[in-house]
Amino acid sequence: MMLDVLDAPRRQTAEVDMVLLWSALFLLALGVVMVYSTTAYRNETSGISHAYHLVHHLTYLCIGLVVSALAFQIRLTLWQSLAPWLFLLGVVLLILVLTPLGTNINGAQRWIRLGSLSVQPSEFVKLFALLYAADYTVRKINIMHDLKRAFLPMAVSMSIVGCLLLLESDFGAFVVIVLPAMGILFLGGLRARLFAVLTALLLLSFSLMIALSAYRLARFRVFLDPWQEPLGGGYQVTHAWMALGRGGWLGVGLGQSIEKKLYLPEAHTDFLLAIIGEELGFVGILVVVALFALIVRRAFAIGRQCVQLELFYSALVAMGIGIWIGVQGGINLGVNVGLLPTKGLPLPLMSYGGTGLVVNCVAFAILLRVDWENRQLMRGRQV
Repeated sequence: MMLDVLDAPRRQTAEVDMVLLWSALFLLALGVVMVYSTTAYRNETSGISHAYHLVHHLTYLCIGLVVSALAFQIRLTLWQSLAPWLFLLGVVLLILVLTPLGTNINGAQRWIRLGSLSVQPSEFVKLFALLYAADYTVRKINIMHDLKRAFLPMAVSMSIVGCLLLLESDFGAFVVIVLPAMGILFLGGLRARLFAVLTALLLLSFSLMIALSAYRLARFRVFLDPWQEPLGGGYQVTHAWMALGRGGWLGVGLGQSIEKKLYLPEAHTDFLLAIIGEELGFVGILVVVALFALIVRRAFAIGRQCVQLELFYSALVAMGIGIWIGVQGGINLGVNVGLLPTKGLPLPLMSYGGTGLVVNCVAFAILLRVDWENRQLMRGRQV
């Protein structure tokens, strides 16, 4: 009996999707390497320890791994019962950001200061909104064709979150929260014609948000031709292009980037992919993109398996996480190569950060839990 207990963690790990697990761990490890490579020189020139950002990143990564190990132990039925309350908690946290408890950094008020740590509630809301959208869709699954009873309540909830995020000047987080929620509604049975109309309205809303905001409109104009303001609004994108162009096929070598040396702003967060392209080349970027694509594919495969087992909440959560990772990773890639306007969205699992890294780890733990529960049920075991 004692040997069975000691051997349980090993057996449990072996019963999850190892391709998914190792893909995520590889991205986390590569993120650690690239964060250190990107920040060491800047830290030394700033008079602080070259490992300052590395230690900070590793601290949050360790927290994320511990919390995700705990999250893996939670059944999906419990996540479902907690989903409305977690969503409400997320709304409360977004409100607190707008109070004196909130902290303004670089002109955006998105953080709550807790001693020496800063917490970004919008990162929690990405996960909470996804869990809530899946729960809401399952509860309304028999009336998903009804616009008034099925869609409007969710639209009101997301509008509240959207207004709070726009007040914090966090348009990027709003997009990442809304798109997976819309995807979950569609996967839950929302009619294709209605979904197309709602998508058109959503695009119109995003366009109006850009047109009615001076700084968003200015950013969009610069996006159309960054070389009009190479030392102004187009500075980040043009230097990202220089990094990618200099990297070529195989890169200039790990640690040999020039753009990270006080040229490319936010090189360790929003533009980490550009430094990967400079140091590891097109091949390095291709590996990263392929791993994210593999993770999204596995998330949908797990979701389809849940449908076969009639675990509809688990299915929507798994696919929702896949959409979330795909959308945020795709936006970050688009920004780095100049296909999308610059947004403050880090690369999932890899970019330097605190709250976002922890939440990403928890999301993957939930996805692995969904897969683990599937495997247990197919073996005839109770979960």
